Amino acid sequence: MSFKRMIQAVETHSGEPMCVITGGVPHIPGNTVYEQMKWLEENDDQIRMLMLREPRGYPPLCCNLIVPPKHPAAAAGFIIMEQVEYPVMSGGNTIAVATVLLETGMIPMQEPFTEFKLEAPAGLIAIKAECRNGKVKQVTFENVPAFSVYTDVVIDVPELGKVTVDVAWGGMFYVIADVAQFGSLELVPERGRDITRISSLILKAAQDQLPVEHPDYPGIGITISQLSGVTDNPNADRRNAVTVASGPVDFGNPATWTGGVDRCPCGTGTCAKMATLHAKGELGLKQPFRHEGVLGTVYTGELVEEVQIAGRTGVVPRISGQAWITGFSTYVLDPEDPFPNGFTLGDIWAPSANEEGAPETGPPVATDSDRTVRQVEASV
Repeated sequence: MSFKRMIQAVETHSGEPMCVITGGVPHIPGNTVYEQMKWLEENDDQIRMLMLREPRGYPPLCCNLIVPPKHPAAAAGFIIMEQVEYPVMSGGNTIAVATVLLETGMIPMQEPFTEFKLEAPAGLIAIKAECRNGKVKQVTFENVPAFSVYTDVVIDVPELGKVTVDVAWGGMFYVIADVAQFGSLELVPERGRDITRISSLILKAAQDQLPVEHPDYPGIGITISQLSGVTDNPNADRRNAVTVASGPVDFGNPATWTGGVDRCPCGTGTCAKMATLHAKGELGLKQPFRHEGVLGTVYTGELVEEVQIAGRTGVVPRISGQAWITGFSTYVLDPEDPFPNGFTLGDIWAPSANEEGAPETGPPVATDSDRTVRQVEASV
């Protein structure tokens, strides 16, 4: 039997499920991994849709494609794919990729530490993995520079009113809001729907009102939101919930006020948060920052040094965390499959998540009849 595609992958999680493609994708043109990412986005986006949409994927899932490195100092390259974008960097996915490369033997493991470099679309990422008894116990990576763009700026958010936010780059542009502004809303799994609705509205308002610019990546805007709060965990300093969009937000359509809560403490989100704290004078260099996710797992970060980025002061973050392999999969695409790009449905996806050219599954059915953000505010 022949298939249009046959893809081999390793399934992992760091809380967040993160698939790592290890085989089945042909040569991708480009002189850098960034150029390869752009080629894939423009010429073969089917891989991302096939892996992340149903029936193979679901809203919180991320996917990574391991490619031969282009930089001579790198041991491997990887391209990150998420529901609405190709991020140039992701912390949790970096930890997952490093774990897969070492535990499957694609990169020889040395105990107690294995050090190497990965080439992300954002550039070289230095890895130091703590290894014991054939297992990766912790991955520490040095990220690309992070920087703060806005601190304590007030935006107008429909349904919520005036909200104070920060915006920072940590490998993606994050809008960050303190959850204390929303009464008794807690950053716990049980409040996931409330978290995603509030976060989606804040994301859309920030996109509309707060222009951002990265000197190396023109056209990249604010694509992800983070709620930040206190924690009662003695092993953490702050708690966060990042919402990953599954489609564009429309203020006029409450069915789009949704997304997937990041199940891990979020590496680039931790970098962005540290950059804002440093800009406010609340986090110094070499000071550990323990960031807890909604499941109670923790990434530990620190700022290594200050740098200049196009006339702006930035910081180099270092992040440590762990991922676990959960399975090995072979994904195929039947030539007669009526949904070659996968599909989405409005019960758990943003209604416009289907990509152009993908077969539609009918009108979205999601509504806001169960709970509106205004009701959330009233209850808190």
